[in-house]
Amino acid sequence: MADKVSDAKDTLTVRDNRTDREYEIDIHEGDVVKAMDFRQIKVKDEDFGIMSYDPSFSNTASTRSSITFIDGANGILEYRGYPIEQLAEKSTFLEVSYLILRGELPNKSELDEFTGTITNHTYVHENIKTLMNSFRYDAHAMSMLISGVAALNTFYPEDKSIRDPDYRWLQIQRVVAKMPTLAGLVYRHHRGLPRVYPENELSYTANFLNMLFRIGVREYKPNPVLERALDVLFILHADHEQNCSATTMRVIGSARTDPYSALAGAMGALFGPLHGGANEAVLRMLRRINSVDNIPSFMDGVKNKKERLMGFGHRVYKAYDPRASIIKRTADEVFEVTGRNRLLDIALELEKIALEDEYFVSRNLYPNVDFYSGLIYQSMGFPVEMFPVLFAIPRTVGWLAQWEEMLEDNEQRISRPRQVFTGKPRRDFVPIESR
Repeated sequence: MADKVSDAKDTLTVRDNRTDREYEIDIHEGDVVKAMDFRQIKVKDEDFGIMSYDPSFSNTASTRSSITFIDGANGILEYRGYPIEQLAEKSTFLEVSYLILRGELPNKSELDEFTGTITNHTYVHENIKTLMNSFRYDAHAMSMLISGVAALNTFYPEDKSIRDPDYRWLQIQRVVAKMPTLAGLVYRHHRGLPRVYPENELSYTANFLNMLFRIGVREYKPNPVLERALDVLFILHADHEQNCSATTMRVIGSARTDPYSALAGAMGALFGPLHGGANEAVLRMLRRINSVDNIPSFMDGVKNKKERLMGFGHRVYKAYDPRASIIKRTADEVFEVTGRNRLLDIALELEKIALEDEYFVSRNLYPNVDFYSGLIYQSMGFPVEMFPVLFAIPRTVGWLAQWEEMLEDNEQRISRPRQVFTGKPRRDFVPIESR
């Protein structure tokens, strides 16, 4: 058996029973085959050839990437090779941002320069403020943020120079810098409060909190525990491989679209309740359960398909989401400052049942990153409509890294998936009087 394995070739032999022909398909990197290699399998020479059908890209790799590694079976998440647990404990969001965007952790001078550039680009044009003020008082925060990001395109005409790496790096830093400022404008508009300008002596997250919560001319000093908690949450949300919004960023960017327009599209994908709106759904679920006493009947409803258990399970992770355990520890630190969220007892009991009950264990329904993050945001004073915005700010870094990696990949062309046509066969037009 050992000799047989050692003599094996890295190929896949495919037999087409329609024609009795055999084809040899190369296997790359251990377990990857190229979809285009199957196009050679035909009945007639003029045939299109075999193509794979994979709704939702469940088993299709659309790119090679060196940014984020996920091993869902073992609950592993790494940015550029660094475990998320180490980065969340020892690093800062801007340091992790540099890592994701540039590929390596910065030395002190590199981090100082990067931080300085981000700090110097936090201001936005006053016309952006006019744009934000044009929205109704009840416009959704995420819709406003998407509009603000798309509008940035009009202020930086050089953003079309995406083939120039220097211009590209400048635009990337601009976007990362301005996202908290735009989010601050959104929040203040909702509250009917005057705009707070960036305070460049503050950290990235402290400046963000200042632009949201400062009242009048009084100096605002965020609690360092809450500042650090937000920094950790930003680190955990910075990238997550080829998810729905990252794929959207790449697809739009494949048309050589400017970063602001591509980013607005990615944010639109994040806005969906199955993606960036999941932590909001968790909070609504906990509010509806309302009491620990109501949990047994709720869980029965989940088992009977009458209720949905939000914040549990993940498309990728089949073990405990590594980000969830970090967030749970962060939640304890936040609640020591803000006071215990009354919904926490419900959340803890739900988690306890899910980790012990065979129904949930057998289905890999472990807590994910969204389960505790909403409780933290609520306790820190963020309204529910700001939750996807809080997701979008850090994920901007990952989106931009994915966008730039796509541009530098010579194998990438404009995205254009195939379809399996299920419509009517060719037919002749019938005049309206004869229909």
